[in-house]
Amino acid sequence: MDITAPIYTDPDKAREHLEAIHWPHGPICPHCKNSDHTRITKLEGKSTRPGVYKCKECRKPFTVTVGTVFERSKIPLNKWVLASHLMASSKKGMSAHQLWRMLGFGSYRTAWFMMHRIREAMMEKTDTSGPIGGEGKTVEVDETYFGPKDRITTRTIRGKPGHKSKRMVVALVERGGHTRMFYVEKATAADIRDVMVRNISRRSVLHTDESRLYVETGKEYAKHQTVRHTAGEYVRYEDGAIIHSNTVENVFSVLKRGMRGTYQHCGEAHLHRYLAEFGFRYNRRSALGIEDWERAEDLLRGARDKRLTYRRTDEAAHA
Repeated sequence: MDITAPIYTDPDKAREHLEAIHWPHGPICPHCKNSDHTRITKLEGKSTRPGVYKCKECRKPFTVTVGTVFERSKIPLNKWVLASHLMASSKKGMSAHQLWRMLGFGSYRTAWFMMHRIREAMMEKTDTSGPIGGEGKTVEVDETYFGPKDRITTRTIRGKPGHKSKRMVVALVERGGHTRMFYVEKATAADIRDVMVRNISRRSVLHTDESRLYVETGKEYAKHQTVRHTAGEYVRYEDGAIIHSNTVENVFSVLKRGMRGTYQHCGEAHLHRYLAEFGFRYNRRSALGIEDWERAEDLLRGARDKRLTYRRTDEAAHA
């Protein structure tokens, strides 16, 4: 990555880069979705800033940032593009303090809010992308808990450590494909079933550990196979199939290293955005043939039709 490249140092070059990603065939009005180039005029003049267009259908002016997470931001667009590339290429994330130092913002809060906007752009629209898995495909499911170590004080009736003060994350991973991670407030079979049936095709083969959380829901899928971690079993070979949940464990490993080593403090209200960040990078990992620059362009492309205001973020932080 060359941080001296024009798109990272020149706001006009960054705008042109964003226009090429969002408007490969010419400008589209974000207000009325008009794409007729004869009905869109580029405004030029000494009193008009670069990159402003006017739609003759709805008579409204617009730029490429309208309708994106970059809209109404006072931060130069080249810094948005650079920050997006840094977050897209950092496997375990990048702290707001680090971004603040590298980009030279006026305040830490600006960098903090900027990063939440970028995470919003990383969020997958699951309602349009459809479920993962399918016929002949294997999906691994597992749950993990994380939070302050000094708060693991609860005990179950069998004397084992409980997770009452920790946060539960459920991950679904299509083997060789994509992952989706969700924060679940209550560790119940019903809540986990809701996540699974909404996001995994019923024609999939399900691999989990022996947890009772998956027993009944597993019957709704093509096949449900388990490994017994409590008995020291982590891989089993059965009828030519390799049964394990190591893929989802690897996803959790990267997530925990990032959350503990890079971010350290994450409020419950923002956890879903951090999960989206790690899921975004995993789904565009190098093993799938996706390089850093392609991942960064996907992030910028995902900024369309998403907004996150400072008030919404600040209220969530203090909720």
